[in-house]
Amino acid sequence: MQNEGGEMAIIQQLAQELGDALNRHGWVATTAESCTGGGVSSAITDIAGSSGWFDRAFVTYSNEAKQQMLGVAAATLDSHGAVSEQVVREMASGALSHSAATISVAISGIAGPGGGTEVKPVGTVCFAWADKTGWMEIETCLFDGDRNAVRQQAVEKSLSGMLQRMQQLG
Repeated sequence: MQNEGGEMAIIQQLAQELGDALNRHGWVATTAESCTGGGVSSAITDIAGSSGWFDRAFVTYSNEAKQQMLGVAAATLDSHGAVSEQVVREMASGALSHSAATISVAISGIAGPGGGTEVKPVGTVCFAWADKTGWMEIETCLFDGDRNAVRQQAVEKSLSGMLQRMQQLG
């Protein structure tokens, strides 16, 4: 596992590469974050010039915020829980609908140290990436480490997923 300084360098590099790719395509990003608490948008806005390719961040830590800010259905939260692929799907779509962005990432997970269950242990993080073309990708990861390590890995994965999509576009 990378040390914290190594993780930060990787995250900064990913954010810079993402910004370059978004700029080339004239695209704009938005984030819908829960367990990362704004970490993805912070990494993005650490890059000079990010105002040209980043619109806004939704930090929706509570279920109410997910509903009010992103339009996540109460029934989805009740049926599947906040940490679910169904919820991040609605978060990613809602972030696009409630912003001027062309690509979004949504993150919801259990960073720990508490809150885990047998079905969804600490380190479980769900991701959804979506764009204005209708493309969407969803993935659930199980990360190791303490709360900070889980959050850092989730930020890295979020940026990587958006960058991969931009690279697919050419």
